[in-house]
Amino acid sequence: MGTRDPRVDAYIAKAGDFAKPILTQIRETVHAACPDVEEAMKWSFPHFMYKGVLCSMASFKQHAAFGFWKGSLVLGHGKDMDAMGQFGRLAKLSDLPPKKVLASYVRKAAALNDEGVKVVRAPKRPAPKAVRTPADLAAALKRNAKARATFAGFSPSHKREYIEWITEARSDETRARRLAQAIEWMAQGKSRNWKYQPKRGLGTRD
Repeated sequence: MGTRDPRVDAYIAKAGDFAKPILTQIRETVHAACPDVEEAMKWSFPHFMYKGVLCSMASFKQHAAFGFWKGSLVLGHGKDMDAMGQFGRLAKLSDLPPKKVLASYVRKAAALNDEGVKVVRAPKRPAPKAVRTPADLAAALKRNAKARATFAGFSPSHKREYIEWITEARSDETRARRLAQAIEWMAQGKSRNWKYQPKRGLGTRD
């Protein structure tokens, strides 16, 4: 048998009048479709647990929300962009799917947990490393206002192209030569790989 958490009762009682029937119907439908479901409060809003997180619901000032932990597998799409969960901003009871439809989603979510199916989530991209300007380049830019303005307007990747080209020089002479060339190009508003960028003009397409 499933369990009910008195904290969920309190959560529903404190919700707006418009949200109370929405949250109550979600709760009853989940319990009916998955009798072994257990309630819990996570991140300050109600969750329904069955061999892991099954689904959750929440109430806000002007709307309620409901979603499945494995929503992309249950409904074939992910989170709604306008609200938490997959069902958008729920402002009235009729915004919910019919009870039979909602119950079928709950049973499908429970079956996925029974089978131990996991959602493949996109890996988080590592934050780009901070671009550190070497002292000799910083000093040269300080002496050339045009080059300095160009460099300041570059994206981190364009800045990095110049910095890596200069710092990877194998000798002091090569580094000094590259530094001088970099300042000259930037004073003309050019990026490090300006030679390879398509030119715009007659006979070319934008």
